[in-house]
Amino acid sequence: MTAGQLTKVLSGRVAHLLPPGRIVPSGEGDGDVEALWLSDGPAAAELWTRLHAEHNRSGLWPLLLDALDPDDGDFRLWGSGEVFPEQMSSPARHDAAGLLAQWWGTYASPDPDGEAIGTEERLSVTAPFGQAWPGLAPVRKTAINPDHLAAEFAQAFLAHHPQARLGPVAATSGAEALTVAGWAGPCNFDDTAKFSTVAQDWEHRFGARVVAVGFDTLHLSVASPPTLEREALLVAAEHFAFCPDNIWQGSAPYTLAAYAEQITGAHRWDFWWD
Repeated sequence: MTAGQLTKVLSGRVAHLLPPGRIVPSGEGDGDVEALWLSDGPAAAELWTRLHAEHNRSGLWPLLLDALDPDDGDFRLWGSGEVFPEQMSSPARHDAAGLLAQWWGTYASPDPDGEAIGTEERLSVTAPFGQAWPGLAPVRKTAINPDHLAAEFAQAFLAHHPQARLGPVAATSGAEALTVAGWAGPCNFDDTAKFSTVAQDWEHRFGARVVAVGFDTLHLSVASPPTLEREALLVAAEHFAFCPDNIWQGSAPYTLAAYAEQITGAHRWDFWWD
């Protein structure tokens, strides 16, 4: 957002709720782009819940922000200003299904230049689908309220990450907030806006909500996770396309099938990019 716009939003109906903090400008330019607001101290679950409940009227989405090293006074990457919204495209320019199919093709196919993961090993990772993109998982419906679940997840996240700070972003959803804030976590893989596009699609199909984000991590609550084996395998394929490190560098035995078992019925999705 340009200078003054985030300031204006922050001065609205939730201004009296915010603890001490500051606006973080983009790491590029002369500070004329306001990326997000960052609290000076740890976030409170109750405040996150109140801000989340107000987001439709306030125009702010409250992210919980974690740092590369919580003991680092700069609270990287947020406090150090390593956010670059100008480098991001618009999520509206991209198509989630097309992105996932494209990424799958990149990670499931052998690398012509050769690398540590050979063809046979790669096929064992992506079984039972092999190199062929299996398509999107079906829409899941549930009686669970996605926003109530997000609030519960925020509380649980802060219980395990008490150093996390509050980071309201002028965005309509948590998925959009990733791009607006200029988060560069998956920069070694692709444009953040593309990840926002997929996360937005998951918001609609699975009742997902972006709750927390770190230096190179992303944490979502999920109201409608897969519960059947075939559905879980399809969602696992989407996750592999979205974040291959979740499987390549996750818990042994590093296969799509094993990962599908882990996410079956799980109401949180966590991602990490190397």
